[in-house]
Amino acid sequence: MAQLAYLHEGVEPLRTEGDAVFALSLSLFGDNEQRLSHLAEDARAAGLAVGKPHPLEALLEGSGGVLGDVVVADCTRIDAGKLAALIRLDERVSRAGARLIVATSVEALEDVFGCLERSHPQILVGAHRAEGLVALGAALAQLPGRRLREDESDERVMLLRLTEQVVRMAEKLDRLAGPVPYMASGADAGSLRAPDRTFRPAAEEHDFLRRPRPPLPDPRLIKRIIRDRGIRSKYFDAELFADPAWDILLDLTAARAEHRRVSVSSLCIAAGVPPTTALRWISQMVESGLLERTQDQEDKRRAFIALTDRTADAMARYFEDVRSGSGAPL
Repeated sequence: MAQLAYLHEGVEPLRTEGDAVFALSLSLFGDNEQRLSHLAEDARAAGLAVGKPHPLEALLEGSGGVLGDVVVADCTRIDAGKLAALIRLDERVSRAGARLIVATSVEALEDVFGCLERSHPQILVGAHRAEGLVALGAALAQLPGRRLREDESDERVMLLRLTEQVVRMAEKLDRLAGPVPYMASGADAGSLRAPDRTFRPAAEEHDFLRRPRPPLPDPRLIKRIIRDRGIRSKYFDAELFADPAWDILLDLTAARAEHRRVSVSSLCIAAGVPPTTALRWISQMVESGLLERTQDQEDKRRAFIALTDRTADAMARYFEDVRSGSGAPL
């Protein structure tokens, strides 16, 4: 995988400013230096200059130093101080054009996700070393000068699927040597399960404004489809049918028909794949315009995920085609 070439070939990642050339740098924030040490070790192997870890609260005191090109925050437990620090970090990373990786736990996911509105972070839930390694590679690939063009959605999906393959292979190697937790830890750290993703509206332009939108399907129908899809795992390996994107879209379609808001942790469960995988798909689907993030107006620390109007329109038309017999089976 291209973004992991640094790690395997010993190439020192560089950035340029005019005629000057600098090694890329990594900043670490968190209280558990032991959990941060593995990522620091991998970052040094990739040729990054790694700074001394700071507590998250240092960001509020102005003692966190200059942010690196890649920033890692370990935040498995949440309190008022850490929430304020994450909000501050989100703002600074966004302004600096850096890439942010946040390791958290299932229990803290909602608060962490709600705080990180501007920086488009990679969020790892109960991540092992393999997932941290892939997140580091992805962050390097997304730095200015190495970004994918916005219209390369096919390449984005391809890279996401390659990333998942690398994670699966690396996890098998981890199991042979004994898994090494990266940062987020605890018995429940990785207990969520979620799906895989593929759907996007057809590439050709449809003039939806000239065609009345059909109603969304009965949410009871969608829930029956979701239940029936889940039954398959009783008889077959779940990875055989992994399709997080479709499960995410089905869950959000039912929620929209019921006028119900969906939290990110709930959507990770609906996805049916590990939470870190689900979060990668959700993030990509938001960037692709399939989904949108909305802040809770009553509690700014909370955020929800919903279908965009265009995606809701596409889902309604899909179910209309299926009902009329012109579409593919569910």
